[in-house]
Amino acid sequence: MTTDAKSVVEEFKQTVNMTARELHSWLQTEESKAVGQKESGHESIGHQSGKHIVELLSKSQADYGEGDLSQMKRVISYVHRHLAQHPSGDIEQTRWRYSLMNWGHDPLK
Repeated sequence: MTTDAKSVVEEFKQTVNMTARELHSWLQTEESKAVGQKESGHESIGHQSGKHIVELLSKSQADYGEGDLSQMKRVISYVHRHLAQHPSGDIEQTRWRYSLMNWGHDPLK
């Protein structure tokens, strides 16, 4: 694995603070399914990404391919952009937090 790929994997691991089990359980909830951008009633982009993140967290690092690294970069970028939009007040039951959780990051952890 190249140095660049290693740095992507490391940043992904720092950004995604939910375990595969936690994220999988979260994705089953109505709150998870209710947030995010959807096209014609389909599953949201974040929810789809969450499923991919569960797969990534369950894979051996040696098995990561270019598509996996690309998804990791997408996750890192989304989480960092979304964190910058932190709302004021209690965030525990907000769509903002739920959206981040679909991408594997719980801001309350």
